Amino acid sequence: MGYAQLVIGPAGSGKSTYCSSLYQHCETVGRTIHMVNLDPAAEHFSYPVSTDIRELISLDDVMEELGMGPNGGLIYCMEHLEDNLDDWLDEQLEGYLDDDYLVFDCPGQIELFTHVPVLRNFVEHLKRKNFNICAVYLLDSQFVSDVTKYISGCMASLSAMIQLELPHINILSKMDLVSNKKDVEEYLNPEAQVLLSQLNRQMAPKFGKLNKSLAELVDDYSMVNFIPLDLRKESSIQYVLSHIDNCIQYGEDADVKVRDFDPEED
Repeated sequence: MGYAQLVIGPAGSGKSTYCSSLYQHCETVGRTIHMVNLDPAAEHFSYPVSTDIRELISLDDVMEELGMGPNGGLIYCMEHLEDNLDDWLDEQLEGYLDDDYLVFDCPGQIELFTHVPVLRNFVEHLKRKNFNICAVYLLDSQFVSDVTKYISGCMASLSAMIQLELPHINILSKMDLVSNKKDVEEYLNPEAQVLLSQLNRQMAPKFGKLNKSLAELVDDYSMVNFIPLDLRKESSIQYVLSHIDNCIQYGEDADVKVRDFDPEED
């Protein structure tokens, strides 16, 4: 059985920075993970890439040869990946051991994980290869500066949860850049009445029923909550990683290791 993180989120949410910090943390603690690039438009990496979609197809080639723009070209690249799951991807996966831990760094085009079925089919293929997968959704903490932006972020995250049907961890990234953390902390576990009150103050009265429905959706299902991530702190990275490992049951089948200690000499 393999293990995998699918790192998703809007463009600029800090996905690649998260992947880099995660790799460095695991290297420090002596844990092996393998980084996989699924962004055909990526150019530079601050971590070693073990598998790269650009070996199959790149956005620059698509734009040059087919005359597509960046958005249409990216969708074309991902659909090309989907068409080659049984060939190229299977060949890449053969190089990993049964219990290897993979981290997939995905493009930031939001439709890929909200309504276009490419990543959904990619995930289903990994499941058939006996991978336990967790979706890691990153949202810029500076984006969650008021209630309307928070609701927008929740709806995008919920859309990805429904589309991918995976264990799901939501992360507020870039907490080290937030000047007043209290502005963000109130949205980590908000109450419906507080959300509704804030929405009604900021929006016109005609949106009252919509505000009530959105606040109740976030509160009733309790499906969307966020874990703050401060990359300056190793403890913060470890805290997030432990949540993800728990979701995919990583390490539960490992043998218990007992270390023998020599008795201290007087």
